[in-house]
Amino acid sequence: MQELTIDKAKTALVVIDLQKGIVAQPTKPYLAQDVIKNASKLVNIFRKHDMPIFLVHVIITKETMLNVLSDESLLSSSAPSPDWSEFVPEMSPTSKDIVIAKRQWGAFYGTDLELQLRRRGMNTIVLCGIATDFGVESTARFAYEYGFQQIFAEDAITSSSEEQHKAAVNFIFKRIGRVRKTDEILKALQ
Repeated sequence: MQELTIDKAKTALVVIDLQKGIVAQPTKPYLAQDVIKNASKLVNIFRKHDMPIFLVHVIITKETMLNVLSDESLLSSSAPSPDWSEFVPEMSPTSKDIVIAKRQWGAFYGTDLELQLRRRGMNTIVLCGIATDFGVESTARFAYEYGFQQIFAEDAITSSSEEQHKAAVNFIFKRIGRVRKTDEILKALQ
């Protein structure tokens, strides 16, 4: 594995779904609080260097949710709590952060994420958030197809099972980007 170098002028942080309704669910292999802690470290260093931060959250309403036929639903039949889509306190947006509201797994489809990245001259994204194999992976696949370089903060990403997390990391992320621990990314940004 080659040493990580990051061009601060062309790299943005994309934080996926660190919101109250999602972090309240059980996660593995990392606890949601550990993911939030590592994502916070990334947010802090990106802010320190005045690098773009995109905070993504999914907003689900009965009227706008995708209603596809499937064998298993990710959502319960009851309405989400009123604060379900709110960012966790550690991810509270500042006036410089770009907030992206999505209505499906990925952060690109149906949003202006790509446009906002391109307008800022970004060609690389650092991805973190929940869930590894849903929001993060869906966003990563689009980013790959759009030609963005990607760095995955592996210990700032988690899923509902260790197997799901490892499958996405080992079979998808390593083929479309670079997988690193948070501390290695922080070191490259010093």
